[in-house]
Amino acid sequence: MNSLVLTGIRKFELRETPKPNIKKTTDVLLKMRNVGICGSDIHYYSTGRIGDQIIEFPFTIGHEGSAIVESAGGRVTRVKPNDRVAIEPAVSCGKCDQCLSGRRHTCRDLKFLGCPGQIEGCLSEYIVMPEENCYKIGSSMSFIQGALVEPLSIGIYSASFLENAKGKTIGILGSGPIGLSVLLASRLSGVKEILMTDKIEERLIAAKRAGADWIGNPDLIDIVEKIKDIEPEQLDAVFECCGKQEALDQAIDLLKPGGKLIIVGIPEPNEISFNINKIRRKEISIQNVRRQNDCTQKAIDLIARKKINADFMSTHNFKLKDAPLAFEFVENYRDGVIKAMISFD
Repeated sequence: MNSLVLTGIRKFELRETPKPNIKKTTDVLLKMRNVGICGSDIHYYSTGRIGDQIIEFPFTIGHEGSAIVESAGGRVTRVKPNDRVAIEPAVSCGKCDQCLSGRRHTCRDLKFLGCPGQIEGCLSEYIVMPEENCYKIGSSMSFIQGALVEPLSIGIYSASFLENAKGKTIGILGSGPIGLSVLLASRLSGVKEILMTDKIEERLIAAKRAGADWIGNPDLIDIVEKIKDIEPEQLDAVFECCGKQEALDQAIDLLKPGGKLIIVGIPEPNEISFNINKIRRKEISIQNVRRQNDCTQKAIDLIARKKINADFMSTHNFKLKDAPLAFEFVENYRDGVIKAMISFD
């Protein structure tokens, strides 16, 4: 089979690799159909690491995927051959204290698709995953929608940290796929007003069309002062979705006393900082978001019931052989790209 293998910083090779075999009776062999390029994939592509997760080349990345079930182990009951599925990339043990307390996403022995030292990624024609990581999607859903389930599930999980959301005013700093997913999920929760920022005009336009009440480019205006003009009492919550220190600083300035900072983006450096006087005096709560927890089926259901339409996020489609160009597009924000998809058609 063909696999797109990362062999160095910004270096890919399309290699012939062995087709994987089912080894456990609860495993499923999947034929990949679509894979979305995530911001974390770009971290690995451009720097070879996220924090202490460092790639030993060669390695296959990719974790946002949809597929067709090729075959299944003898004890698999969840899916059957020819089923269409969205893939949950986090494989938990189901036995540790975290799993047993309903926190499978912080499992003590978590393995993640496309994460160095854990599981080779899904930029391959075939992969094997446990049945519990395969979620059936109906024929009315496209494979691109199936691949969008993973980032959308993060948005749904992130939005869940805004308790009693109805009537609140929130900011979302960063209008990439995750910020837009938070927007879509927050709209369903009944928030009063959503203000969004980004440095890329095409993403701001997409955010406005998807339901943002106000959009602003921090390269062109002082977004803190502008938002304070709009909301003198400031914001109930801010979702930081771009992983930038400047956005974290803006978030603290935008929050009202007693407000909540929800950190969704992944910063490139290992350390970030806060002005302790500001967060102490305002009694700001800070909530980190670790991927998603039990929101994959929710995302599928919302798409299937047409409660959420995330199709607009998929702006570019590439064949596997052209995936290096796709990564270059995403890294450099070329051509207004929001989400680039790799197609195995």
